[in-house]
Amino acid sequence: MTDTPPAAIDADGVRLAYGRRVIVDELSLRVPEGSFTVIIGPNGCGKSTLLRALGRALVPQTGRVLVEGVDLAGQRPKQIARRIGLLAQSPTTPSAITVAELVSRGRTPHQGLLRAWSTEDQDIVAESLREVGMLDLAQRPVEELSGGQRQRVWIAMALAQRTPVLLLDEPTTYLDVAHQVDVLDLCSALHASGRTLVAVLHDLNLAARYATHIVAMRDGSVVAEGAPSDILTPAIVRDVFDLDAIVLEDPETGRPLVIPRDRRNSHARSQKETT
Repeated sequence: MTDTPPAAIDADGVRLAYGRRVIVDELSLRVPEGSFTVIIGPNGCGKSTLLRALGRALVPQTGRVLVEGVDLAGQRPKQIARRIGLLAQSPTTPSAITVAELVSRGRTPHQGLLRAWSTEDQDIVAESLREVGMLDLAQRPVEELSGGQRQRVWIAMALAQRTPVLLLDEPTTYLDVAHQVDVLDLCSALHASGRTLVAVLHDLNLAARYATHIVAMRDGSVVAEGAPSDILTPAIVRDVFDLDAIVLEDPETGRPLVIPRDRRNSHARSQKETT
């Protein structure tokens, strides 16, 4: 019998709503410590809502979220921001701000009346930029960067918080395929350095390539969770997405490769059989 790895995040009986509209109800989820967990599911199933709750950007109506065993409900915002970093989907970049200035905002949770900006903060900003390959552009205005570069800067800002857990809401949105791979390669490297990552992704094959743990959601509930090879099966893809697919072994990585069946051919066959 193998030991269950400790959890970086535990959500227990969580109910999430916007006003009276309930999005997630009685959901429980366990994010393994040191994992690269990817949440998948159809549009509107509650993926981003759940991620916001894991980062305490949305307060559950019922249930609780624990990060490394600590209930976030009992923590002040700055305390939470020292435990978990949240990169929202398509964040708005302030105007007339440099790369270094934006990343330095990640140090805000560590500032206070008795602790002003220090050389340690400056070193952490530089190290965060170095990790994402943007140190040479530290003085460049963020608005002059490409989409992929901007995403790296936002990730660097989250890294500057120096949290053990990093949440990423659709980090590849609006990026072309080369920049998607570039950003996820970066996330994989951050995971390899010891961080726990949780990301919402739409592309099943990118999820299969990078995740160590996948959570499949539908209608505000967790349908299945586990290793990519256990979750990305024809049956689960059909149950979650209403999509018939063939799942092969990716010749590059050995991981699952999801290929949707050609509905046009199925329609043509069906018509031929009825004539």
